[in-house]
Formats: sequence, structure tokens, C-alpha cells
Amino acid sequence: MWEQIRANRRKSVALVIVMAGILLIFGFVIGEAAAPGAGPGGVFLALIIWLIMSLISYFAGGAIMLSVSGARKIEKQDNPRLFNIVEEMQLASGLPKMPDVYVIDDHAPNAFATGRDPQHCAVAVTTGLLNICNRDELQGVIAHEMAHVKNRDVLLMIMVGVLMGTIVMLADGLLRAFFWGGGGRRRSRTSSSKGGQAQAVMLIVALLLAILAPIIAQLLYLAVSRKREYLADACGAQFTRYPEGLASALEKISASTHDLRRANRATAPMYIINPLKQEGMAAANLSSTHPPIDERVRILRGMGGGAGYNDYESAYRKVTGKAGILPSGALAGSQPAEARQAIDDKEALKSDVERVRETTDMLWKMKNYAFIPCACGVTLKVPPGFNRPEIKCPHCGTAHKTQAT
Repeated sequence: MWEQIRANRRKSVALVIVMAGILLIFGFVIGEAAAPGAGPGGVFLALIIWLIMSLISYFAGGAIMLSVSGARKIEKQDNPRLFNIVEEMQLASGLPKMPDVYVIDDHAPNAFATGRDPQHCAVAVTTGLLNICNRDELQGVIAHEMAHVKNRDVLLMIMVGVLMGTIVMLADGLLRAFFWGGGGRRRSRTSSSKGGQAQAVMLIVALLLAILAPIIAQLLYLAVSRKREYLADACGAQFTRYPEGLASALEKISASTHDLRRANRATAPMYIINPLKQEGMAAANLSSTHPPIDERVRILRGMGGGAGYNDYESAYRKVTGKAGILPSGALAGSQPAEARQAIDDKEALKSDVERVRETTDMLWKMKNYAFIPCACGVTLKVPPGFNRPEIKCPHCGTAHKTQAT
């Protein structure tokens, strides 16, 4: 397992270096295009921008991601089912600390993990996910996100995202300066002076880079993100010993017609499924930060009666027709794992209506509503600031004393 993670990190570091190289070359060309001999200054400026953004993403990236997504932290009493599942997957994954648990009030089912390391991590799920997933399915999703934390995917994706964002920002700034700042006229005036032709060439190169660099960076970003989704699926199946749970959850999430309101291109790669709807299956699969959902589901269901890394590797090869996704050393050290049966208890068999009611009650609690149970079976929800001494049950008419008494 550790060899697997190390191999994945080496490839990812190589990709980060390539993206950093693109950024530095970009800075140099922009500097030379602006003034002959200013290339080193452009490199220095690009490094400063990247360093500032990297420090912010390292120390505050998780908090920013949670804030941007509208996530709110909850406690165990708010949703015992979710907390119990997170606790189970923390033990199964071997994480040293229980992640903080957040909820996003959104009908679109989805989830993500964030944090710079296993000691500073959090998992966030939408209310839509809580509404549609049974215990096995929710366990599969949480296990997948725990795998991202354990494999240090979260920090890497934030850092790669910062690099890509810096490249896109510089490219956009250059194009705006050229088209709206009279770049063409400046080039004409300088072409007659000594070194003017060289500067004109650098300006053309800079414009080409402004167009191509973000595309190249995006392709590298996709390469990092897609491979890590496969790895997290494999780890999630092993943590739960039930690949069908994650497969079923992925199907339900992908079938949803709801849009995740606060998702954007920067945050989309962090979610278990790309939350941005794209027209056309071929275009979506090509440009998405995630592998095709149907492929991920077929791999998980192709594991047969196993739940180990070798089972996932075999299913991956069979479904994709490609070389394996997991390092050979990790496969050699992997212990056989037999898939368990579906959970068959009262908690697992909750109906959709019961799950929606549970989620709704959680949202009321988060808004500091008081709950008063009535003998007829109705639970009265009293808003904060209610100043009447009693409240009547709308079902049976029984009067109940409130906190205002």
C-alpha cells in the first residue's frame, strides 16, 4: 500500500514540476515580450505569484474550499448515522484522526474531502447525498474520500490547481493587455529599433503560450485527477469490503438532475463526481476532471467476489483494456479480501422518506430550532426566538410548554 502511494506521489510530483516549468517559461517569455532583457524579472514575478498562492492554499486551502462550497460543520448529535459511518471508515483506513464532518445544504448529491494532511482534514457531503444513499452507499462514498486523504491526494490537487490557476491568470492578463492595451501598435514602433524584431518574435511566442499553456496545464491537471479517482475507488472498495456500495452510489449521483449551485471549475475536481453538467457524453468524458462514471461502475462491479487491490486491478484491465493502474509492488503485498454481504439492519433499510426526514431534522437543528415530541407521534419544531409560553400540536391539539415559560 505504501509503495503504491509513493509511486503515485512520484508521478504526481513529476507532473507538478512540468506545470511549474510551464509557468516559469511563460513568465520569462512575457518578460522578454514586455522589454528585452526582462525575462528573469518575468520569471521572478511568476514565482512570487505562485509562492503566495501556494502558501495560501497550503495553510488555508481546506477552509477556503469549505467556505466556497457553503459547507457547515456539524456534530455527532446532528446526524448520528453520518458520524458513525465516518468513524467506521476512519478506523478502516487507518487515519490517525477523525476528520471534521461538514454538510452542504444542496439537493445535488455529491461529496469531497479536503485538508493538507491526515491530521488536518475534513469530509463534506451534500444533503442530497444523505437523502438518496443507504448506509452501504454512503459508506462507499466516505471510504472513497478517506482514501483521498490517506493518499495525500487532497493537498496535491490543491497545489496543482494553484499552479494551473496561476498559468491561466497570467495568460488571461497577457491576452487582455495585448488586445486592449495596444500591443500591436507597440510592436510596430519597436520593430524599427535595435532588437525590435527579436522583441516582436517574443511577443508572438508569448501570445502562442498564452493560448496553449492553459490547455497543456489543463490536460496535465486532468491526468493527475483521473488517475487518483481510480486509486481512491480501489481503496474505498477495500476499506468497506463492499464494492457494490460505491458502485451504486456513483450511479445514483450521476443520475441526479440537480446542479450543485456553488461548484465551479476550480472546485469541481475535488468532488467524487464532476458536479458541472456538460453537454455530450464524448465531450464530457474528454474534458472532465473525472474518469467516465460508467467505466468506474463497471470496474467496481467487475471485481467479482473480491474487494482487494488485485481484484480491482484485474477488473480495471478487463474493463479498460489498458495496463494496470496500481504498482506491481503494492499488488504483490496485497492480501486477498473477500467482499462482504450488504448490511441488513434497521439503519441500513431506512426508506427514502425516512432519510429525507432525518436530513431535514438535521438542518433544523443547525438553525437552532427546538424539538418538542408529542404523544401522538408528531415532533414540533420551534424556531429560535419563539416567545409564547406554549405551542399546540397541529395534529392532536395538545398544548406543550416552550422555553419561553
